[in-house]
Amino acid sequence: MEPNDFRKWRKTLKLSQKEAAHALGLKRRMIQYYEKGERDGDKVEIPRSVRLACYAIMEGVEDYHGPNRKIKRRDEKLRKEDPEQTSA
Repeated sequence: MEPNDFRKWRKTLKLSQKEAAHALGLKRRMIQYYEKGERDGDKVEIPRSVRLACYAIMEGVEDYHGPNRKIKRRDEKLRKEDPEQTSA
């Protein structure tokens, strides 16, 4: 994942840098480094764990508690709030 891809991921989900940091369990400053691709002149690579977390969030996963347990998804929370909403 390149810095521009990371920024595009965040903007696609309409997340602020602060919201993206919270969703990924990071500091806002790290989001800025990942989007810029550097920190103090040194290249910053986006770790695999962060890339996989971005994918999970994009797929609607809010939390994961391990195998054989229910995955908490955003769309389930929305359905509870609005029972008439249907998933596409």
